Amino acid sequence: MKITIIAGARPNFIKIAPIINAIKSKQNEGFDISFRLVHTGQHYDKNLSDTFFEELNIPQPDVNLEVKSGSQAEQTAAIMIAFEKELLQNPCDLVLVVGDVNSTMACSIVAKKCHTKVAHVEAGIRSGDLTMPEEINRMLTDSITDYFFTTSTSASENLLKLGSNPENVHFVGNVMIDTLHQNIDRSSAPDFWNEHQLKEKNYIILTLHRPANVDEVSSLINLLHGIDSLVNDKKIIFPIHPRTQAILSESKIEFKNILFVSPQGYLNFMYLIKNSFAVITDSGGISEETTVLGIPCFTMRDNTERPETETIGTNTIVGTSFENLKKVFGSFLQNGARKSGIPELWDGKASERIVSILLGK
Repeated sequence: MKITIIAGARPNFIKIAPIINAIKSKQNEGFDISFRLVHTGQHYDKNLSDTFFEELNIPQPDVNLEVKSGSQAEQTAAIMIAFEKELLQNPCDLVLVVGDVNSTMACSIVAKKCHTKVAHVEAGIRSGDLTMPEEINRMLTDSITDYFFTTSTSASENLLKLGSNPENVHFVGNVMIDTLHQNIDRSSAPDFWNEHQLKEKNYIILTLHRPANVDEVSSLINLLHGIDSLVNDKKIIFPIHPRTQAILSESKIEFKNILFVSPQGYLNFMYLIKNSFAVITDSGGISEETTVLGIPCFTMRDNTERPETETIGTNTIVGTSFENLKKVFGSFLQNGARKSGIPELWDGKASERIVSILLGK
């Protein structure tokens, strides 16, 4: 079996790493399976791309399509044009896509039009929010997928309600957690750890990148001022996304507790997460990692495509209002973290299940 694996953005790299490891294990067992790794170039900042390949021992891509940035339509079109040429030159039995970025949707469409089967890892998750480009990418990808690999029973149920063939829907667990299990012992403190006198539980991690939270400068600054005042005796570490950095660079506002740092590699960032007091974020993926690490997480969104992180895990959806964050976070400070657990099959073996299913074993 020849598989073409698609990676385009930071979350993709984290998800493909254990799948590649699982394929290599099957190769060592004598199975006829091979892979070609295609990097679309959707993320091209070194700290958001190359570093993850190095740290997670992902082999260098067989090809980098180098599409880079642009509008949603421009980027999607560029990926489709470049990947069609790649796939025609290097045909395969299956195109495997992960997550919900533009590369996921674009390469799925190209594959199906080239009569090649598609496997979608992290299929079936839904936020119900069509203002999110990722939600549209998920819906379109799942409408043409052949193998659905889901992270939760609720994701599987979403697909079945839409009429997907039950034989093609496979609840396997979460490949991001595979990567966490395989690398958490390798995590290490970033260079600024001692400089800022960081210690276990004496800081909060903040990440913001969604347009609703960062696009309007005055609103972003007001939000940061509010978060800056939440906990006086703790630092707030903000690995700032290039998108947000560009917005804030136009102002010269100073904050008492917020420390702006560059985007972190996977091993440094997981070290920061696992030793933090709490996390404030608008990322879906981070809520999965904090759930497994047992770190309280407060997600500044109105919805989530990962409900199990809230119903079972450590995540709390607080909306985009600082006043609501302040109320919920204040309750946490007063009453402590609520009881939580780890979702079913988030055991570090999802990738093994995926490859075994693809091989029919």
